[in-house]
Amino acid sequence: MVKVRPFAALRPPKELVEELSSRPYDVMNSEEAAAEAGPRSLLHITRPEIDFNPIADETEDRVFHRAADNFCTWQERGYLVRDPKPCYYIYAQTMGEHVQYGIVLCSHKDDYFSGSIKKHELTRKDKEDGRMKHILIQNANIEPVFFSYPQNDGLDALVARISSQAPEYDFVSAEGFGHKFWVVSDESDITFITDAFAHIPAMYIADGHHRSAAAARVGQHKQERDRNYTGEEEYNYFMAVCFPDNQLKIMDYNRVVKDLNGLSARDFISELSKEFEVEAIGAQPYRPSALHQFSMYLGGTWYRISPRRVLWDENDPIGSLDVAILSSLVLDRILGIKDLRTDKRIDFVGGLRGLGELQRRVDSGEMAIAFALYPVTMDQIISVADAGQIMPPKTTWFEPKLRSGLAIHTFFDGE
Repeated sequence: MVKVRPFAALRPPKELVEELSSRPYDVMNSEEAAAEAGPRSLLHITRPEIDFNPIADETEDRVFHRAADNFCTWQERGYLVRDPKPCYYIYAQTMGEHVQYGIVLCSHKDDYFSGSIKKHELTRKDKEDGRMKHILIQNANIEPVFFSYPQNDGLDALVARISSQAPEYDFVSAEGFGHKFWVVSDESDITFITDAFAHIPAMYIADGHHRSAAAARVGQHKQERDRNYTGEEEYNYFMAVCFPDNQLKIMDYNRVVKDLNGLSARDFISELSKEFEVEAIGAQPYRPSALHQFSMYLGGTWYRISPRRVLWDENDPIGSLDVAILSSLVLDRILGIKDLRTDKRIDFVGGLRGLGELQRRVDSGEMAIAFALYPVTMDQIISVADAGQIMPPKTTWFEPKLRSGLAIHTFFDGE
């Protein structure tokens, strides 16, 4: 079971929300952040290296201190205003025809360490350390993590009722995604949400593994220095947006490879045909239509490729993933790519870039071949996380990304 609670968020006034809110810190580089950031953008807090000329190294101490200074300034100038009482919040995202409704709340660090908040990706300590330093110097979770939970009829009904009312925020961001936001301040609704999550067995990290790890470690760090620790201190909690698992949209995460490992195109297709049915489709991009089906772009032609037989254990949550099947039977066996994390011959293309980007990179001569995969399902992610296993690298791409700056969770030292 998971423990959640409401919080008194720092939020922008309605008239500033579009200008202040931003894409997450980790979906852009410093130059892109500098180009996007207006004078009141949250990026001056999440990517403060952009305030230096030339742009500074984001790991420098002066950069972290600038983030803290900007965070204070944004509050002093009224760009961020605290809600008068702890609340939950409803956050709806729209991408095309797809709409998903999340609950903005605070999760307890102990659920992360106990495994009630489940992960499916490896994290790097150096990246955790950087996020941890950012949280500590701000005394706040500036950006939320992205969780999923097993669909719950009661929570669905509450969210539907609240979201039928006029939203606090309603805007379309520059990338074309719709964002709506409601404040849940009624005490009976707050109690209902808290109690409902107390009966949910687990939550799953969809996106934000490093932020989750860093936030939990911050709570642990502060606990070790707090002689009067009770477990209810605000630093034990970190901000998340939690979506029911049946609403999330996962996009394909595809592969491009620089060469054919010394083979001609004809010889490569011959090797591939030993384990796959290979059917030429034509010059137009072809998207796989089902699990265990792939598409391939080579020499100006798209192909549909399907395994001739089952060479994996369907009960193995990792081995039955399409990314694992492709890695084992094609990337490793034929192309000699042993480690997706370190091999420089392979790159990954996902999200909104689409199949046209795969074709462009091959036609340009930068890459020799591209593979498109059917998107991983939430059921597969949950199976991997429940088994305590880790997804292969570059497997999941969730879209749309959470908008940062709609709510910020703050806490005190407790020391």
